[in-house]
Amino acid sequence: MSSEVTTECLVIGAGPAGLQASYLLKQAGRDHVVLEAGPAAGTFFTRFPRHRQLISINKIYTGWDDPELNLRVDWNSLLSDDPALLFTGYTPRYFPNADDMVRYLGDFAGKFDLPVHYDTRVVSVTRPDDFVVLDQHGGTYRAKRIIVATGVSQPYVPDIEGVEHAEHYYDVSVDPHDFTNKKVLIIGRGNSAFETADALVETASVIHVAGPGSLKLAWQTHFVGHLRAVNNNFLDTYQLKSQNAVLDGHIAGIRRDGDDYLVKVSFQRVDEVVKEIRYDRVILATGFRFDASIFAPECRPQLTIKSRFPDQTAAWESVNVPDMFFAGTITQMRDFKKSTSGFIHGFRYGVRALHRIAEQRYHGVDWPSRSVDPTPEAVTEAIIERVNRTSALWQLFAFLADAVLTGEDGSVRYVEEVPVAHLHEAVERGEFGDVASYLTVTLEYGADHDKVNPFDITAGRTSQDDTSGLDGRYLHPVVRRFRGGVLVDEHHITENLENEWDSEAVHKAPLREYLR
Repeated sequence: MSSEVTTECLVIGAGPAGLQASYLLKQAGRDHVVLEAGPAAGTFFTRFPRHRQLISINKIYTGWDDPELNLRVDWNSLLSDDPALLFTGYTPRYFPNADDMVRYLGDFAGKFDLPVHYDTRVVSVTRPDDFVVLDQHGGTYRAKRIIVATGVSQPYVPDIEGVEHAEHYYDVSVDPHDFTNKKVLIIGRGNSAFETADALVETASVIHVAGPGSLKLAWQTHFVGHLRAVNNNFLDTYQLKSQNAVLDGHIAGIRRDGDDYLVKVSFQRVDEVVKEIRYDRVILATGFRFDASIFAPECRPQLTIKSRFPDQTAAWESVNVPDMFFAGTITQMRDFKKSTSGFIHGFRYGVRALHRIAEQRYHGVDWPSRSVDPTPEAVTEAIIERVNRTSALWQLFAFLADAVLTGEDGSVRYVEEVPVAHLHEAVERGEFGDVASYLTVTLEYGADHDKVNPFDITAGRTSQDDTSGLDGRYLHPVVRRFRGGVLVDEHHITENLENEWDSEAVHKAPLREYLR
């Protein structure tokens, strides 16, 4: 039987981002409903990753008693006021099994009694006035605003002649024995491709992993979506000549030839004609994209980055559909391949910032702030205290900032964890009150950090006694001063091996002098 539900805010998706948004809405006493297509929270993790090992770290033994610091190395927990409900209590594995994530998310939703409607698949979203959402049962939901937290659910199929002959990462067999003595081509060079290759090393006769461009390694780029070390054992089998290879080039075509496949590869590394190579199996591991098919034309979000993600403002709002917001991995278009919005340890803070933006816009609740004495000494202590504890600025590096706001009357306020782009716009609109000038405080890697091999000692590192901090390549605090939205100057606090920026001579004194 069809029904109609009216609510203030509708959240689509009960994965980590949807649950994080729901928790914050419930804590604030906001009327809302969460719609989830699957039978339980975190349905995505019941299927992915296919070989069940997560690449998000779960470090239990840190040597710290501070729960805020512990979140720097806990990449799976959601933010809540319950210190017992942390993912670290579910498994000791550094790279956990995906089943543990499913169990954790289910407990999170249940413990806080979040208003999730399971087995409720959205089939259409329209907007005659309010948003109107229809589910597969004929149920209707009306809301003034919606938060889309559906992730990237649609497989990306590249435009390759004969691509229909390829098997897909999302449903190919995960039993290595099905590939015994087979020559296998895996198209794609992300973590899913190498995860698959690593699983087949013991049984396949030959494995080729193919894709255009240079291979990006996370340990060098600091983008955790690039190839992770936990998935790159396959590279040893290539470089140590064990019959496997990474092909740098475009796949020009796939055709069936008896029981085999002939694949045309256009190589980039060498100047040669297209080469046709024979394989027994071809697997497509080219990633996923946002599915916009449920949205009617009048409220279909504009897409960006080769139509992979919805285009968003600095407040994670659709650029063309007002009051439609996004949460979770689809928000990575704002820091694409630069920071961590595509992952739980990044977007959990993004969702909290989104909640504060919505509280201010729709309910008149100011962004939390505290007063600081308007002296260089007091502001220095406030900044140093934060950079030595914060997990949010640590995880969403160069994307979230603390802000020190100086009023026209000389008063100083400290606000935490504001998206840098949103901060500039909000100050200009007067959303933070009268602001004569302001500082941003971020944690950032240095310029050209991805061009430095950190294991090459000849490349050099900043001396930990260098008080300028300007040549630092590793993560370190950066303070910038703005007036009228225009950058005036900036100060880099010298990097530190233990990430403890508390030396009087090296860290505090230079910052005080800069502020003075």
